[in-house]
Amino acid sequence: MRYRIETDFLGEVKIPQDAYYGIQSARAKENFSITNQRIHKQMIKGLALVKRAAAYANMKAKLIEIPKADAMMLACDEIIHGRMHNQFITDMIQGGAGTSMHMNINEVIANRSSEILGGDKGVYDLIHPIDHVNFGQSTNDVVPTAGKIATIRLTKKLVVELKRLHRAYLDKANTYIETVKMGRTHLQDAVPISVGQEFGAFAEALRRDISRIESSLEELTFINMGATAVGTGLNANDTYRKEVLANLNKITKINFKMASNLIDSTRNLDPFLWLSSALKTLAVNLSKTANDLRLMSSGPVTGLNEINLPHVQAGSSIMPGKVNPVIPEVINQIAFEVIGNDVTITKAVEAGQLELNVFGPIIFVNLFEALDILRHGVVAFRDKAIKGITVNADKCISYVERSSGVVTALSPHIGYEKCAALAKEAMATGVTIRELVIQEGLLTEDEMAVILDIRNMTKPGIVGQNYLRTKK
Repeated sequence: MRYRIETDFLGEVKIPQDAYYGIQSARAKENFSITNQRIHKQMIKGLALVKRAAAYANMKAKLIEIPKADAMMLACDEIIHGRMHNQFITDMIQGGAGTSMHMNINEVIANRSSEILGGDKGVYDLIHPIDHVNFGQSTNDVVPTAGKIATIRLTKKLVVELKRLHRAYLDKANTYIETVKMGRTHLQDAVPISVGQEFGAFAEALRRDISRIESSLEELTFINMGATAVGTGLNANDTYRKEVLANLNKITKINFKMASNLIDSTRNLDPFLWLSSALKTLAVNLSKTANDLRLMSSGPVTGLNEINLPHVQAGSSIMPGKVNPVIPEVINQIAFEVIGNDVTITKAVEAGQLELNVFGPIIFVNLFEALDILRHGVVAFRDKAIKGITVNADKCISYVERSSGVVTALSPHIGYEKCAALAKEAMATGVTIRELVIQEGLLTEDEMAVILDIRNMTKPGIVGQNYLRTKK
């Protein structure tokens, strides 16, 4: 391999001759060999979008010559469309508040722009990473803004999949709205409920999650471009500041607004935490739903066996024919990871000091991972579990008919104490509540037919609860 030599105030570093990155990227790669995970592709694109808007703004402010700005914008366009992503070599977890990833893109743009203008890589007389690509900017406004672009894009992708899952829940709710089963509290028999009502509850919780996530995105649209180092705007031209916002909105199709207090926006990263909290709540609700489905599908002989999850793979290396609820199980594990990510993000947001929170990189690592694994998990949950669920209606009804829980419907008519005695006797003898009531002459068969109609028990306001009083 052929190399070129680049120098900075710390000395010399050998860089592969064909590399678009430069000395600061190379030093960062050596210093931060932490996860072996390079910068997330949406973060790379976010950085390139910011740099493109900045080049345009500096050109409009007559701070950068048009040919140089054009070359830089062309280089940014190539990165935005997926080229040269292999030139981003810094680890996502890095010290310096993201300076390393920032310099990585500055160097890639500078070298590609120089090449476009007929220059050589590693010779920065035509386009310099700092003097041109980074003119009027700082890591402390570029990296958070790029992070917001990446976060918003990833979140919107997640929301699309969540809405599809919501529709899948509603489809099951509509299909099984009349299929009655035994409701349970404390894992003990309670009162009847329909399977459709349970899926309707899954859907409603998810609707709230979607609403919370979408609401949290609004705070991420306030950016601090032009704030530079600490929010005072040192070295940022007024025309540049105005143009960079307008152009960024145009090329991202996101309605960004300039933060009303640039010092606050530079030092505080709580908008990322708000989104993380919404993602954690989503993960918790998805995991709760997964737990319910695992219980409902348990068995098939010795469990509840109320529903059937799709069989997607063999479940055991020793027990032939065993099938496990692997998709709900992966949702549980995704939730554990997202909850842990939120703890890390919480600590990182809290740990900022004075004019800058230097822990943006770990926030982005954990936030991007949460958004990615939630999106992939939701797709699998919908396509490999929810859509293929079927219900064992006969099994569900048999539980209701054998349970003493239906005695609750009789309480307004024969009293709580009598109902409790009947429930105890039914459990001891195996005789159904209906049979015991008839035997003791407490109600007629016609009255029982109305009061103990199990479908009516699942519908508030249906005749039954006050049947006798109304009849009188």
